[in-house]
Amino acid sequence: MIMKSRMLRYSRRLAKGLALACCASLLVASKAPTTLERIKASGKLVVLSQNGPTTYYEDASGNHTGFEYGMLKAFADELGVQLKIRDVHDLDQMFSRLTDPGEGAHLAAAGLTVTEARREQVRFTPSYFEIRQQVIYRLGEERPRDISDLEGKTVAVVAGSAHAEELKRLARRHPGLRWEEISDVDAVELMEKVDQGEYDYAIVDSNAYAVHRGLFANTHVAFDLTRFQPVAWAFPQGDDDTLYLAARRFMVRANTSGLVAELREKFFGHVSKLNPGGAKAFAKSTRERLPQWRDVMQEVAEQYELDWHLLAALSYQESHWNPRAKSRTGVRGLMMLTRSTAKELGVNRLDPKESIEGGARYIVQIRDKLPERIREPDRTWMALAAYNVGYGHLEDARVLTEKTGGNPDRWTDVRERLPLLAKRQYYKQTRHGYARGWEPVTYVQNIRHYQTLLSWSSRIEEQRLAEAEAERRAEEALAENNSAVEAAAASAL
Repeated sequence: MIMKSRMLRYSRRLAKGLALACCASLLVASKAPTTLERIKASGKLVVLSQNGPTTYYEDASGNHTGFEYGMLKAFADELGVQLKIRDVHDLDQMFSRLTDPGEGAHLAAAGLTVTEARREQVRFTPSYFEIRQQVIYRLGEERPRDISDLEGKTVAVVAGSAHAEELKRLARRHPGLRWEEISDVDAVELMEKVDQGEYDYAIVDSNAYAVHRGLFANTHVAFDLTRFQPVAWAFPQGDDDTLYLAARRFMVRANTSGLVAELREKFFGHVSKLNPGGAKAFAKSTRERLPQWRDVMQEVAEQYELDWHLLAALSYQESHWNPRAKSRTGVRGLMMLTRSTAKELGVNRLDPKESIEGGARYIVQIRDKLPERIREPDRTWMALAAYNVGYGHLEDARVLTEKTGGNPDRWTDVRERLPLLAKRQYYKQTRHGYARGWEPVTYVQNIRHYQTLLSWSSRIEEQRLAEAEAERRAEEALAENNSAVEAAAASAL
């Protein structure tokens, strides 16, 4: 009897334990997965961004690239998922879509300035960049000196931008301030509107202006509207912090590991100090001289698997697209080849087409001569430096780079050591001796800048042609429709 009673109590305890275990199991099973878990399960990180030169765009090969893209791709790779970007033209729409649960977007990354008004809608990661808001004006017009000079003038800003927020704040003290918020435009288009006199002034971010100032020779910075402001990724508000905290940790590492510095150099390191006179000369040459050599450059670039914008930029740096150019040292032609180099390549350096072909072949030969472990774009930047200063001096700089603790396969590190070739304490240690080592640094920077300007100029031209073609087709369709209506009316009569 006692044994039976004990067995009964044991059975009850066992049943109770099993019941509790089942309940716990059900609770665990019913717990909703976190945002980070859902992303990893789906294999996709969905990001709202804005196509443009400082965020992301397609390169000559049709692949996505850009500063923002590089950051996002590194984060997605860290999470082990694919990056999916949704292009949003309107900034106001970007924030409303980010905060809409039905949209399914995980974050927004489009060079977004951190402002107090935006903090009320979203939460930001640590900053990875800083910009200033700059007022630009048209050269030849009276330059505004401060915000009061903008009163009574036409000022253009991107709709929903931090620039519009800043003007709203300033309007409390400057009631005469007026501006127009324009939708579906970017900094490049605003600069163009000022360049053409459509608006008196516009406000753009400092990095966007720096990248594209050479496209519009008549635009210049009047003054800085703000001090440096942080730029960061934006996340929707909510109780689930898993993805947000992962992004915060990533951003801290990106800033300390050198990733941000590497991407900044890659996409903004080319920006040169092109003065207004230089900008005007480039713009004029692009209109008047480049068209006669463009087809040849595209043909040769395709033959040697080069970006034709790079070849054109190299030629502009060398000769300003003047086939009769000649330097004090005797180099001549569109690509400014030496007599010995032209002879080695078997080209007539005074023949424009042969000069272009020779220059392209020469830069490819230099590039292929470099160690295979050097990756692009460093490989091309070093080849350009060698085109200017000589392969031997470049190798000397790479040796110095390694001796002084740098990476001889990274352009940023080699670039820092090249000027040392002009200092006796350094060049006496090298195989090829003294060189004007600062010149290839400026040389490469200028070519990168020209290449970017030409690339974006081509994109703008293609966009205009596409819009003109779409307009033509719409007009044709309308004309056909009107003809059909008239024919039907005539038939009815």
